[in-house]
Amino acid sequence: MAESFAKARFLTVQEVAQLLRVSSMTVYRLIKAGDLPAARVGRSFRVRDIDVDAYLESRYTQAG
Repeated sequence: MAESFAKARFLTVQEVAQLLRVSSMTVYRLIKAGDLPAARVGRSFRVRDIDVDAYLESRYTQAG
């Protein structure tokens, strides 16, 4: 498991917000609700790119 953290790409809250096209406050709400796992680094949060992918995959629905 330590290898996955060492090789993971960590994104800032602002980068995640840009990827999801939402506000940074929405990302903070997702983290606080436990919907989006994040690591605290100092006073800021970092989110693994694979966790963003997993979140999107779990929320994906087919249109039509």
